[in-house]
Amino acid sequence: MARILVVDDENNIRMMMRLVLQNVGHVVESAADGLEGLEKFGDGEGFDLVLLDQRMPGMEGLEVLREMKKRNALAKIVMATAFGTIDLAIEAMKEGATDFLRKPFTADMLRGALQSALGETSVKRKDASGITFASTTINGFRIEFSANGGERIVEGFRQDFTIRDPDGKSANCTVILSLEVMNQVKNEISNQIPQGNDRFWQAMCDEALANHLWQNAEFPIGHELRVDELTNGMRRFVELALKA
Repeated sequence: MARILVVDDENNIRMMMRLVLQNVGHVVESAADGLEGLEKFGDGEGFDLVLLDQRMPGMEGLEVLREMKKRNALAKIVMATAFGTIDLAIEAMKEGATDFLRKPFTADMLRGALQSALGETSVKRKDASGITFASTTINGFRIEFSANGGERIVEGFRQDFTIRDPDGKSANCTVILSLEVMNQVKNEISNQIPQGNDRFWQAMCDEALANHLWQNAEFPIGHELRVDELTNGMRRFVELALKA
């Protein structure tokens, strides 16, 4: 049993989340906006986890997230949004969010994401090489780098991962960046990529997998994800990674 604070401006969503979570034994408090959420949150000691909507009147979720983390750096906060992109997930990750849940979600997805978040002890947000999603969760799916690491191959660059779903089931997955995508990136921003630094390509594989989980909330088909196109979203991620 956990003590959970739900902060969402839509009454029907708050009610749905309360019923779903109470049905599995959690104690739930709710707030209709960011200011009420912060008032109930206090120093954070009274809650095991916060489920926080992004788009609300007054204070948006990211503002509330920052304030909650100031008050309690160990607070576990799951961001939920129907409007965000993986860019929002990157920003929330940097601010200390534990997980990112995309609306609309099913009762099973909600229970799974919160179960996964409650089981986490730490979240890795970024390192000196840039932004990384490793050791964090997207829609309840936790991403870990495989012991095999990344490597350059004939087709481009390969990175192995281990993914654990909200039910605790683990699977090995592979992301492959095509040579075409790598060459596109080099042509656009080659002067900013550290020579011989495979962590940059590893981070791109990391983002591609996180985006897949954000959009689909399921393992890649055949547990392999091939990246054959440099999307606008990936371009934005590259820009953010190089600034990190």
